[in-house]
Amino acid sequence: MGTEPKEKKGKKAGKGASAEDGPGKTRSRKVKKPAGGKKAGNAGAGKGRPDTNRGTEPQGAAPDGSDPWKLAFVALLVVGLVCVVAWLLMGSRLLVVREVAAEGLERVPEQEVVQAVGVETGTPLIRVDLNAAESRVADLDLVEEVEVTRGWPATLRVEVLERRPVLAVPMEEGYRLVDGDGIRIEDSDTRPGAQPLVNVSGEVEGNAGVRAAADIVESAPDSLLAQIQLVDASEGGEIAVRLADGSTVEWGGAAETEEKSDVLRVLMSEHPPQEGQVYDVSDPGLAIVR
Repeated sequence: MGTEPKEKKGKKAGKGASAEDGPGKTRSRKVKKPAGGKKAGNAGAGKGRPDTNRGTEPQGAAPDGSDPWKLAFVALLVVGLVCVVAWLLMGSRLLVVREVAAEGLERVPEQEVVQAVGVETGTPLIRVDLNAAESRVADLDLVEEVEVTRGWPATLRVEVLERRPVLAVPMEEGYRLVDGDGIRIEDSDTRPGAQPLVNVSGEVEGNAGVRAAADIVESAPDSLLAQIQLVDASEGGEIAVRLADGSTVEWGGAAETEEKSDVLRVLMSEHPPQEGQVYDVSDPGLAIVR
């Protein structure tokens, strides 16, 4: 008796299982449809209202995806570097003037140039007014050109182009060697062999005749320069050049110096200089020899 009910129950259970098998297939299909419908419903819901689950970003992130802390760190780093560089240039004792180096000096004393620069040691290099320093050095009589530059980390460089003697002016006590501007370079008791004599009227410094005579000497070929004994510019606009062999060059005015030099070189090659010969190049287009 104990086993029969169990068998009946087992049959009922089997019938129940078989009964569910048939409809279970249909139900299993119905279960899948709602699953698909759920996705469709979500998709449809995405069209109707914003999907709060998509495209969300972690709190604290910048809209473009960059990290604001990283940007802040980079900004602080840049500011720190700028401050360090500014301190090195303006306040540090590392980049200051420790030496004034003058170059190109022959006649001008180095100490005179250093004093003219007027920059004390210990001054930050970045604070040195280069234009003002150049102007002070250029005021020295024997300085023609000057350039002042910073030589990092601790040197102020001064490159000087000195005036050089071009002409010799006869004086009562001897000869004065001057450059093209008539600036006195030095005096000599004897007649110099490298600089031709020049005769001018009036003050020598800034004299237009001296400037014209210097242009002639500086543009003349070496073969002619060695023969020039005297440049007579005492008559103002009319300049005459006297050569060592006794010939004369009537130069005319100070204009067209290069053209006249070229024409004179041709004339002297065709008509060698001799005593009393005159080369007239006052008009280089109508130059003659007589």
